[in-house]
Amino acid sequence: MSSSTHKTKFLLDENVRIELLRFLKDEGYDATFVRKGATDREVAVLSQQEERVLVANDQDFSQYKHSDIYAVIWLRTPQNDVSALINSFCSLLDEYSDFAGIMIILRIDMRNAVNLD
Repeated sequence: MSSSTHKTKFLLDENVRIELLRFLKDEGYDATFVRKGATDREVAVLSQQEERVLVANDQDFSQYKHSDIYAVIWLRTPQNDVSALINSFCSLLDEYSDFAGIMIILRIDMRNAVNLD
């Protein structure tokens, strides 16, 4: 991956490892954490308004439609294995450049994408 600036922007839920935020920033992505205490609805609105891909560990955001949230990456990787998380995410970034309107379920070395409509 190059260290140039990318157009995809990410919004990491507060339960996502900080190492993923550091990785994304090091790779030139615009990435930020959700404000602590924000409701799921506030997070979804922010994702939609700023066209940010939400990265979360919980299933709550899988229920949203594309009209309510920009895109979701649902992490199903072990939280204690940062290396596996980063490697899986890196592979995902190599495969996708347009996340709008989809939810990706990311597992170690495997991912499923579904439309949010």
